[in-house]
Amino acid sequence: MDEFKDDYQKEEQPVEIPTIVKEHDPDYDPDNDLEFQVSPVAAAFIGLAGAFFLYQIVGSILTVLILGMDLESVPVNSLRLMTMAGQILFIMLPALLFAKWIYSDVGKIIRIRKPDLKELGLFTIGIVVLTPLLQSYLYIQNYYLEVFAKSSSFINSAKSFFDSLNEMVEKTYSNLLSASNIFELSLVVIVVAVVPALSEETMFRGFIQRSFELKYKKYAGLIITAIFFSLYHFNPYGFIPLFVLGAFFGFAAFKSKTLLIPMFLHFLNNFSAVSLYHIIGDDELIKSDGSVNSDELSSYVMMFFALVILFIGLIIVINKYYSSKQLLKEE
Repeated sequence: MDEFKDDYQKEEQPVEIPTIVKEHDPDYDPDNDLEFQVSPVAAAFIGLAGAFFLYQIVGSILTVLILGMDLESVPVNSLRLMTMAGQILFIMLPALLFAKWIYSDVGKIIRIRKPDLKELGLFTIGIVVLTPLLQSYLYIQNYYLEVFAKSSSFINSAKSFFDSLNEMVEKTYSNLLSASNIFELSLVVIVVAVVPALSEETMFRGFIQRSFELKYKKYAGLIITAIFFSLYHFNPYGFIPLFVLGAFFGFAAFKSKTLLIPMFLHFLNNFSAVSLYHIIGDDELIKSDGSVNSDELSSYVMMFFALVILFIGLIIVINKYYSSKQLLKEE
């Protein structure tokens, strides 16, 4: 009888069903295990709307209230300080507060870790290649816009509108970049390179992109974020270059899982523009509507395609680096 009971108990033992372990999923990111107050997509749009309203509208109103309506007569350093304060108070601070209010762990949204020198070096080479690539693209784009504008009244009207908008943007940049002494130049670097790198990356590649990543797989989050990043700059001719830059910053954040790399790349991009502007003294460096003649076009086309091939090769190298890094971690 006892033997019968033992056999019966053996038959009743639960059968273990194999389960999929998240850590073995190549797309699994432990930083995505978060609790949130609203859906991640809603959170991303809260960040976008909040940054636009606070920086563009509230910031503009405060600037007028503090400095007056005639901004052209205001000392440029006052405008620089207002710009810097606006970036910190209305872009970076809201990103941190939104992350705190909406998500259970701010550190998994605003990710800060020390990067490896090799990955930092790879992405730095990327921005060095990308800068002349995008500049050559701008020349090609604007050459054909000129050609199409001559044959289409609609394109010509649209181009005239974009020209006026672009002129305002470039006038602002020119005022911010100009400096007559080392103190002003230091302030320019802080306002144009340091603060935007910290503030915009905290909001865009930090809060907004991470929010989209919680909902969408792979690179969808960085692409969506890059579109809004480009729109945010109100630069019609520079939309595609800004989108590509934003996507590369997002790729760096996605792969490295730290904001320090895109912050450094953003700083490097802006700092190089400031440096070249003061070394060469060429307004073309800040113009996004610069054009070339037909004789120069072929050289820019060849440069563009050569740099595209080089850049694609670098992206492949970066992907292989992170794949090998993941394999070493699993062993």
